[in-house]
Amino acid sequence: MSTTSPPPADDPPQDLQAASELLRALASPVRLGIVAELSSGGKYVHELVAALGVSQPLVSQHLRVLRTSRIVTARRQARETRYSLTDDHVAHIVLDAIHHAQE
Repeated sequence: MSTTSPPPADDPPQDLQAASELLRALASPVRLGIVAELSSGGKYVHELVAALGVSQPLVSQHLRVLRTSRIVTARRQARETRYSLTDDHVAHIVLDAIHHAQE
């Protein structure tokens, strides 16, 4: 009786799944704009609204997606919340993509 190995799993490797989830979280012009704005440092919602020219509820909705994906962190300061990137790697991806699109 010979033993056979189990068939290969249909799921892609974990690192590819994680990269796919990251790119899915970035797959919005508003979210790309938020990440680009935060690449120069933390900002408050009203600063993102002014820089992006979109409504506050829309910015807040997209920040929620970015926070859930752990791309952005929030820190309460007095009566406002300051948003920052979790790490700069995502900013490089977004800024490179924007630069590439402009070529």
